[in-house]
Amino acid sequence: MIKTLEDKTPLVHPTAFVSEAAYVVGDVEIGEGSSIWPGTVIRGDSGKVKIGKYTNIQDNSVVHGDADVEIGDYVTVGHRVMCHSKYIGDQSLIGNGAILNDGVIIGENSVVGSGAMLLENMDIPKRSIVVGMPGRVRGEIQKKHLDLQVELADIYSDKAKRYKKEGTLE
Repeated sequence: MIKTLEDKTPLVHPTAFVSEAAYVVGDVEIGEGSSIWPGTVIRGDSGKVKIGKYTNIQDNSVVHGDADVEIGDYVTVGHRVMCHSKYIGDQSLIGNGAILNDGVIIGENSVVGSGAMLLENMDIPKRSIVVGMPGRVRGEIQKKHLDLQVELADIYSDKAKRYKKEGTLE
């Protein structure tokens, strides 16, 4: 469901896919080729939520912030992620079940491991691997991580096209 709140209506690029079982409300912008999967909630009611190009927000994730939230291009946000972060850089991968609290900044080409919990206002340098509770930088990404980020973005872009082509049953 895509819903206006007060005078703010989500702007969804015509090539983006938003599942009919997702809830997108308020000051939200979803970029070209991006995909929002079932059970996802994106609330732009306290600040603007901007999602870049070819980014996928997977099933049962929540994107909301007490201030603006920006998610870059070619980002994969895994299943059941709680995203209150301020910024996620381009080509980053957020693993299933991660928790990104208010004010978190994640540099481009970073990987946040499944189940990691990032404390408020953490600033993660680009090309970092972050794991744990609380999350800590454990190293720098390798070529295999970059390849995985591109592969996941391509897979979800193709999957979104398949779903969008089918439309919905009336």
